[in-house]
Amino acid sequence: MMKKFLVIEDEPQTREILIEGLEAEGFNVISAENGHIGINQVKEHLPDLVICDIMMPELDGYGVLTTLRQNPITANIPLIFLTAKASEAEQYYGIEIGANGYLNKPCTVEDLLRVITNVSDLYKEQTVISA
Repeated sequence: MMKKFLVIEDEPQTREILIEGLEAEGFNVISAENGHIGINQVKEHLPDLVICDIMMPELDGYGVLTTLRQNPITANIPLIFLTAKASEAEQYYGIEIGANGYLNKPCTVEDLLRVITNVSDLYKEQTVISA
């Protein structure tokens, strides 16, 4: 069965690159341009994985993750943070609140696929992977 991913990214060019790269790999990709829309997309589509920017207007990635983890229906959907701000303190905070992986921008589709594979393979163990 085709995996369904949600990309939440406020920067249109980055969002399109991620969508095209993931679709080329055979994934079904839906997207959202901000955290509020992203949360609604998760509830509507229940994706297999969420790839979420941290720094976004209105509702940031931390808010998205916290909201998803509080809802029993969405609590176990793996989430990878995609971010330009990835100090160790910020990564630890993201992990503390339930992120499954981190990917620093700028990144290639190959980088993203590697983190997705690692998160998918190790998700049962709640391991956090970063690239």
